[in-house]
Amino acid sequence: MTHADPLWRPRSGKARRTARTPPARPRLLMLNKPFGVLTQFSDDEGRVTLKHFVDVPDVYPAGRLDRDSEGLLLLTNDGRLQARIADPRHKMSKTYWVQVEGEPTEAQLQHLRTGVDLKDGSTLPAQARLLAEPQLWPRDPPVRFRKSIPTAWLEITIHEGRNRQVRRMMAAVGLPTLRLVRTSIGPWRLEDLSPGQWREIAP
Repeated sequence: MTHADPLWRPRSGKARRTARTPPARPRLLMLNKPFGVLTQFSDDEGRVTLKHFVDVPDVYPAGRLDRDSEGLLLLTNDGRLQARIADPRHKMSKTYWVQVEGEPTEAQLQHLRTGVDLKDGSTLPAQARLLAEPQLWPRDPPVRFRKSIPTAWLEITIHEGRNRQVRRMMAAVGLPTLRLVRTSIGPWRLEDLSPGQWREIAP
């Protein structure tokens, strides 16, 4: 064997082995994010974040949920799973219950179903229907209503993840949002989790 052989190693000294850290066990958590909580674990302004509710190390949000929105948030330590959930290319469905000002017409619902023109382009067709008032936890702080204007609940399912998309869609069709609760992401549903509670599920 010559020194040109790529398998050659000098015989002097002992071979070293590099210890490899075993990969972390994939974890997936479902959290019912309360109103007013930032979808991150730290904040320079001292606002309430996920660290006040989730004490599991090395998990990160798979997607975002606005500070003024509530409901299902998924957290994981698995980068591939995080991308599968959050990346808009996968078009994973997200369902919301939305309380709006006004009484939605069939024309407004059809507009949501066919796509809404926003400043960053038209949305994909959504599923939208009227919803009987759901049995939800009281929001803290309470929603501020205008006594002279009726309200209604809608269920809407989208397959995108634009910034504040549902609120902007509702505003575009003339239905200002009062309360927004995400109830499902893909196959995962909020079910009976109370605000601030989380549950670990099979990834």
